Amino acid sequence: MQLRPWVILVSGTSGLVGSALVPALTVGGHRVIRLVRSQPKPGEEAIRWDPLVGMIDAAGLERAEAVVHLAGENIAGGRWTAAKKAKIRHSRVKGTWLLCEAIARLAQPPKVVLCASAIGYYGDRGEELLTEESAPGSGFLAEVCREWEKATEPAVQRGVRVVQLRFGMVLSPAGGALAKMLLPFRMGIGGVLGSGRQYMSWITLNDVVGVIQHALTTDTLKGPVNVVTPHPVTNREFTKTLGRVLGRPTLFPIPAFAARVVFGEMADELLLASTRVQPTRLVATGYRFRSPELEEALRHFFQSS
Repeated sequence: MQLRPWVILVSGTSGLVGSALVPALTVGGHRVIRLVRSQPKPGEEAIRWDPLVGMIDAAGLERAEAVVHLAGENIAGGRWTAAKKAKIRHSRVKGTWLLCEAIARLAQPPKVVLCASAIGYYGDRGEELLTEESAPGSGFLAEVCREWEKATEPAVQRGVRVVQLRFGMVLSPAGGALAKMLLPFRMGIGGVLGSGRQYMSWITLNDVVGVIQHALTTDTLKGPVNVVTPHPVTNREFTKTLGRVLGRPTLFPIPAFAARVVFGEMADELLLASTRVQPTRLVATGYRFRSPELEEALRHFFQSS
Protein backbone atom coordinates (compact mmCIF):
# COMPACT_ATOMS: atom_id res chain seq x y z
CA MET A 1 0.00 0.00 0.00
CA GLN A 2 1.35 3.42 -0.93
CA LEU A 3 2.23 5.45 2.17
CA ARG A 4 3.49 8.71 0.68
CA PRO A 5 2.75 10.92 -2.33
CA TRP A 6 4.45 10.10 -5.63
CA VAL A 7 5.60 12.18 -8.57
CA ILE A 8 3.50 10.79 -11.42
CA LEU A 9 3.99 11.57 -15.10
CA VAL A 10 0.73 11.41 -17.09
CA SER A 11 0.30 11.61 -20.88
CA GLY A 12 -3.04 12.16 -22.62
CA THR A 13 -4.21 14.50 -19.88
CA SER A 14 -6.75 16.28 -22.11
CA GLY A 15 -8.61 13.06 -22.94
CA LEU A 16 -11.65 11.62 -21.16
CA VAL A 17 -9.63 9.42 -18.79
CA GLY A 18 -6.71 11.80 -18.29
CA SER A 19 -8.91 14.78 -17.47
CA ALA A 20 -10.56 12.77 -14.67
CA LEU A 21 -7.37 11.08 -13.45
CA VAL A 22 -5.21 14.18 -12.91
CA PRO A 23 -7.55 15.86 -10.37
CA ALA A 24 -8.02 12.54 -8.54
CA LEU A 25 -4.27 12.04 -8.21
CA THR A 26 -3.76 15.66 -7.14
CA VAL A 27 -6.47 15.43 -4.47
CA GLY A 28 -4.73 12.26 -3.28
CA GLY A 29 -1.62 14.29 -2.58
CA HIS A 30 0.42 13.26 -5.60
CA ARG A 31 2.45 15.63 -7.74
CA VAL A 32 1.39 15.27 -11.38
CA ILE A 33 3.68 16.16 -14.28
CA ARG A 34 1.99 16.30 -17.68
CA LEU A 35 3.63 14.97 -20.82
CA VAL A 36 2.62 17.49 -23.49
CA ARG A 37 3.34 18.27 -27.14
CA SER A 38 3.31 22.08 -26.76
CA GLN A 39 6.07 24.09 -25.13
CA PRO A 40 5.40 24.14 -21.35
CA LYS A 41 4.62 27.56 -19.92
CA PRO A 42 6.94 29.00 -17.24
CA GLY A 43 6.15 27.31 -13.93
CA GLU A 44 3.95 24.63 -15.56
CA GLU A 45 4.47 21.08 -14.28
CA ALA A 46 5.02 19.57 -17.72
CA ILE A 47 7.55 17.78 -19.91
CA ARG A 48 7.57 18.21 -23.66
CA TRP A 49 7.57 15.46 -26.25
CA ASP A 50 6.66 15.03 -29.90
CA PRO A 51 6.07 11.41 -30.91
CA LEU A 52 5.75 12.40 -34.59
CA VAL A 53 9.42 13.41 -34.75
CA GLY A 54 10.71 11.13 -31.99
CA MET A 55 11.54 13.91 -29.50
CA ILE A 56 11.19 13.66 -25.72
CA ASP A 57 12.71 15.58 -22.80
CA ALA A 58 14.48 12.58 -21.31
CA ALA A 59 16.09 14.63 -18.54
CA GLY A 60 12.65 15.66 -17.32
CA LEU A 61 11.64 12.02 -16.96
CA GLU A 62 14.17 11.59 -14.14
CA ARG A 63 11.67 13.18 -11.74
CA ALA A 64 8.93 10.60 -12.31
CA GLU A 65 8.38 7.79 -9.82
CA ALA A 66 5.44 6.41 -11.84
CA VAL A 67 4.11 6.89 -15.37
CA VAL A 68 0.53 6.65 -16.66
CA HIS A 69 0.62 6.69 -20.46
CA LEU A 70 -2.80 7.41 -21.98
CA ALA A 71 -1.97 9.37 -25.14
CA GLY A 72 -3.18 8.24 -28.55
CA GLU A 73 -5.25 9.25 -31.58
CA ASN A 74 -9.02 8.95 -31.01
CA ILE A 75 -10.13 5.72 -32.72
CA ALA A 76 -13.77 6.86 -32.88
CA GLY A 77 -13.06 10.30 -34.29
CA GLY A 78 -14.11 9.70 -37.90
CA ARG A 79 -14.01 7.13 -40.69
CA TRP A 80 -10.92 4.97 -40.87
CA THR A 81 -9.20 6.23 -43.98
CA ALA A 82 -5.68 4.98 -44.67
CA ALA A 83 -4.33 8.22 -43.19
CA LYS A 84 -6.50 7.93 -40.08
CA LYS A 85 -5.41 4.32 -39.51
CA ALA A 86 -1.77 5.33 -39.87
CA LYS A 87 -2.25 8.06 -37.23
CA ILE A 88 -3.97 5.62 -34.87
CA ARG A 89 -1.14 3.09 -35.19
CA HIS A 90 1.70 5.62 -35.09
CA SER A 91 0.37 7.61 -32.14
CA ARG A 92 0.08 4.48 -30.01
CA VAL A 93 2.95 2.28 -31.11
CA LYS A 94 5.64 4.86 -31.90
CA GLY A 95 4.67 7.07 -28.97
CA THR A 96 4.79 4.19 -26.49
CA TRP A 97 8.11 2.94 -27.87
CA LEU A 98 9.63 6.44 -27.65
CA LEU A 99 8.52 6.85 -24.02
CA CYS A 100 9.57 3.35 -22.90
CA GLU A 101 12.96 3.56 -24.63
CA ALA A 102 13.63 6.86 -22.85
CA ILE A 103 12.57 5.31 -19.53
CA ALA A 104 14.86 2.31 -20.11
CA ARG A 105 17.86 4.61 -20.51
CA LEU A 106 17.31 6.42 -17.20
CA ALA A 107 19.76 5.85 -14.38
CA GLN A 108 16.80 5.68 -12.00
CA PRO A 109 13.65 4.61 -13.92
CA PRO A 110 10.16 4.93 -12.45
CA LYS A 111 8.84 2.14 -10.26
CA VAL A 112 5.84 1.43 -12.49
CA VAL A 113 4.55 2.26 -15.96
CA LEU A 114 0.84 1.94 -16.72
CA CYS A 115 0.17 1.97 -20.45
CA ALA A 116 -3.23 2.19 -22.08
CA SER A 117 -4.32 -0.61 -24.40
CA ALA A 118 -7.79 -1.86 -25.31
CA ILE A 119 -9.96 -4.95 -25.40
CA GLY A 120 -9.81 -4.56 -29.18
CA TYR A 121 -6.82 -6.88 -28.63
CA TYR A 122 -9.27 -9.81 -28.63
CA GLY A 123 -11.12 -8.93 -31.84
CA ASP A 124 -14.66 -10.08 -32.63
CA ARG A 125 -15.18 -13.25 -30.53
CA GLY A 126 -18.94 -13.80 -30.29
CA GLU A 127 -19.99 -15.31 -26.94
CA GLU A 128 -16.52 -16.58 -25.99
CA LEU A 129 -15.60 -15.57 -22.44
CA LEU A 130 -12.26 -13.78 -22.60
CA THR A 131 -9.58 -13.29 -19.93
CA GLU A 132 -6.07 -11.87 -19.99
CA GLU A 133 -4.86 -15.36 -20.95
CA SER A 134 -6.97 -15.48 -24.12
CA ALA A 135 -5.25 -15.38 -27.51
CA PRO A 136 -5.29 -12.18 -29.55
CA GLY A 137 -7.89 -11.76 -32.26
CA SER A 138 -7.67 -10.55 -35.84
CA GLY A 139 -8.36 -7.22 -37.51
CA PHE A 140 -6.87 -3.75 -37.47
CA LEU A 141 -7.52 -2.97 -33.79
CA ALA A 142 -6.18 -6.33 -32.63
CA GLU A 143 -2.99 -5.73 -34.62
CA VAL A 144 -2.59 -2.23 -33.21
CA CYS A 145 -3.13 -3.44 -29.64
CA ARG A 146 -0.54 -6.22 -30.02
CA GLU A 147 2.04 -3.75 -31.36
CA TRP A 148 1.04 -1.16 -28.75
CA GLU A 149 1.64 -3.56 -25.87
CA LYS A 150 4.86 -4.88 -27.41
CA ALA A 151 6.16 -1.30 -27.54
CA THR A 152 6.43 -1.33 -23.72
CA GLU A 153 9.17 -3.99 -23.96
CA PRO A 154 12.15 -1.62 -23.36
CA ALA A 155 10.71 -0.70 -19.94
CA VAL A 156 9.93 -4.35 -19.16
CA GLN A 157 13.51 -5.37 -20.03
CA ARG A 158 14.82 -2.57 -17.81
CA GLY A 159 13.03 -4.22 -14.88
CA VAL A 160 10.21 -1.70 -14.52
CA ARG A 161 6.81 -3.07 -13.47
CA VAL A 162 4.68 -2.52 -16.56
CA VAL A 163 0.88 -2.87 -16.67
CA GLN A 164 -1.00 -2.82 -19.98
CA LEU A 165 -4.49 -1.53 -19.24
CA ARG A 166 -6.90 -3.10 -21.73
CA PHE A 167 -9.77 -0.61 -21.52
CA GLY A 168 -13.30 -1.60 -22.42
CA MET A 169 -15.98 0.96 -23.29
CA VAL A 170 -15.57 3.76 -20.74
CA LEU A 171 -18.95 5.15 -19.70
CA SER A 172 -19.37 8.79 -18.76
CA PRO A 173 -22.04 11.35 -19.67
CA ALA A 174 -19.17 13.82 -20.06
CA GLY A 175 -17.65 12.16 -23.11
CA GLY A 176 -16.94 9.00 -25.04
CA ALA A 177 -19.52 6.59 -26.48
CA LEU A 178 -22.26 7.22 -23.91
CA ALA A 179 -22.21 10.98 -24.44
CA LYS A 180 -22.68 10.45 -28.18
CA MET A 181 -25.68 8.17 -27.54
CA LEU A 182 -27.56 10.53 -25.27
CA LEU A 183 -29.12 12.89 -27.81
CA PRO A 184 -30.76 10.22 -30.01
CA PHE A 185 -31.85 8.19 -26.97
CA ARG A 186 -33.33 11.24 -25.24
CA MET A 187 -35.17 12.07 -28.47
CA GLY A 188 -36.66 8.57 -28.42
CA ILE A 189 -34.88 7.45 -31.59
CA GLY A 190 -32.30 5.16 -30.01
CA GLY A 191 -32.30 1.49 -30.84
CA VAL A 192 -30.46 -1.80 -31.15
CA LEU A 193 -27.36 -1.79 -33.33
CA GLY A 194 -27.09 -4.62 -35.84
CA SER A 195 -28.24 -7.96 -34.39
CA GLY A 196 -28.00 -6.63 -30.83
CA ARG A 197 -26.35 -9.91 -29.81
CA GLN A 198 -22.82 -8.49 -29.74
CA TYR A 199 -21.32 -8.20 -26.27
CA MET A 200 -20.25 -4.82 -24.90
CA SER A 201 -17.64 -4.91 -22.13
CA TRP A 202 -17.88 -1.64 -20.24
CA ILE A 203 -16.68 0.25 -17.16
CA THR A 204 -17.52 3.63 -15.66
CA LEU A 205 -15.01 6.47 -15.78
CA ASN A 206 -15.06 6.56 -11.98
CA ASP A 207 -13.98 2.91 -11.88
CA VAL A 208 -11.29 3.51 -14.51
CA VAL A 209 -9.73 6.10 -12.19
CA GLY A 210 -10.05 3.63 -9.33
CA VAL A 211 -8.41 0.86 -11.35
CA ILE A 212 -5.47 3.10 -12.27
CA GLN A 213 -4.95 4.01 -8.62
CA HIS A 214 -5.20 0.30 -7.72
CA ALA A 215 -2.66 -0.64 -10.40
CA LEU A 216 -0.23 2.03 -9.24
CA THR A 217 -0.19 0.66 -5.70
CA THR A 218 -0.54 -3.10 -6.27
CA ASP A 219 2.99 -4.43 -6.70
CA THR A 220 1.80 -7.90 -7.78
CA LEU A 221 -0.10 -6.52 -10.76
CA LYS A 222 1.81 -6.53 -14.04
CA GLY A 223 1.28 -7.40 -17.69
CA PRO A 224 -2.13 -7.13 -19.37
CA VAL A 225 -5.11 -6.22 -17.20
CA ASN A 226 -8.70 -6.12 -18.48
CA VAL A 227 -10.26 -2.84 -17.37
CA VAL A 228 -13.95 -3.79 -17.53
CA THR A 229 -16.65 -4.71 -15.02
CA PRO A 230 -17.43 -8.39 -14.37
CA HIS A 231 -20.83 -7.95 -16.07
CA PRO A 232 -20.64 -7.41 -19.84
CA VAL A 233 -23.99 -7.00 -21.58
CA THR A 234 -25.25 -7.48 -25.11
CA ASN A 235 -26.02 -4.43 -27.21
CA ARG A 236 -29.71 -5.28 -26.90
CA GLU A 237 -29.45 -5.35 -23.09
CA PHE A 238 -27.50 -2.09 -23.06
CA THR A 239 -30.04 -0.40 -25.34
CA LYS A 240 -33.04 -1.49 -23.28
CA THR A 241 -31.37 -0.51 -20.01
CA LEU A 242 -30.37 2.95 -21.22
CA GLY A 243 -33.87 3.53 -22.61
CA ARG A 244 -35.44 2.42 -19.33
CA VAL A 245 -33.20 4.68 -17.23
CA LEU A 246 -33.90 7.67 -19.49
CA GLY A 247 -37.61 6.85 -19.69
CA ARG A 248 -37.55 6.71 -23.50
CA PRO A 249 -38.58 4.09 -26.07
CA THR A 250 -35.87 2.27 -28.04
CA LEU A 251 -37.79 1.38 -31.19
CA PHE A 252 -35.42 2.47 -33.96
CA PRO A 253 -32.86 -0.23 -34.72
CA ILE A 254 -29.82 0.53 -36.86
CA PRO A 255 -29.18 -2.33 -39.30
CA ALA A 256 -25.59 -3.52 -39.67
CA PHE A 257 -25.47 -2.47 -43.33
CA ALA A 258 -26.49 1.09 -42.41
CA ALA A 259 -23.75 1.29 -39.77
CA ARG A 260 -21.23 0.12 -42.40
CA VAL A 261 -22.41 2.74 -44.88
CA VAL A 262 -21.98 5.52 -42.31
CA PHE A 263 -18.85 4.33 -40.48
CA GLY A 264 -17.11 1.96 -42.89
CA GLU A 265 -14.55 -0.46 -41.41
CA MET A 266 -14.91 1.15 -37.99
CA ALA A 267 -18.48 -0.21 -37.77
CA ASP A 268 -17.35 -3.84 -37.88
CA GLU A 269 -14.51 -3.42 -35.41
CA LEU A 270 -16.03 -0.98 -32.90
CA LEU A 271 -19.82 -1.13 -33.15
CA LEU A 272 -20.71 -4.61 -34.37
CA ALA A 273 -17.87 -6.68 -32.89
CA SER A 274 -18.65 -8.86 -29.86
CA THR A 275 -16.09 -8.88 -27.05
CA ARG A 276 -17.17 -10.59 -23.81
CA VAL A 277 -14.36 -9.84 -21.36
CA GLN A 278 -13.74 -10.63 -17.70
CA PRO A 279 -11.48 -8.58 -15.35
CA THR A 280 -9.78 -11.68 -13.94
CA ARG A 281 -6.61 -10.02 -12.70
CA LEU A 282 -8.39 -7.07 -11.10
CA VAL A 283 -10.66 -9.41 -9.17
CA ALA A 284 -7.72 -11.62 -8.16
CA THR A 285 -5.83 -8.61 -6.73
CA GLY A 286 -8.82 -7.41 -4.72
CA TYR A 287 -10.14 -4.48 -6.72
CA ARG A 288 -13.69 -3.62 -5.61
CA PHE A 289 -15.82 -2.11 -8.37
CA ARG A 290 -17.76 0.99 -7.46
CA SER A 291 -20.39 0.42 -10.18
CA PRO A 292 -20.37 -3.23 -11.30
CA GLU A 293 -23.95 -3.32 -12.66
CA LEU A 294 -25.04 -1.37 -15.73
CA GLU A 295 -28.43 -0.10 -14.58
CA GLU A 296 -27.02 1.05 -11.24
CA ALA A 297 -24.22 2.87 -13.05
CA LEU A 298 -26.55 4.61 -15.52
CA ARG A 299 -29.00 5.65 -12.81
CA HIS A 300 -26.14 7.14 -10.81
CA PHE A 301 -25.09 9.20 -13.84
CA PHE A 302 -28.50 10.65 -14.54
CA GLN A 303 -29.84 11.02 -11.02
CA SER A 304 -26.73 12.95 -10.00
CA SER A 305 -26.58 15.15 -13.14
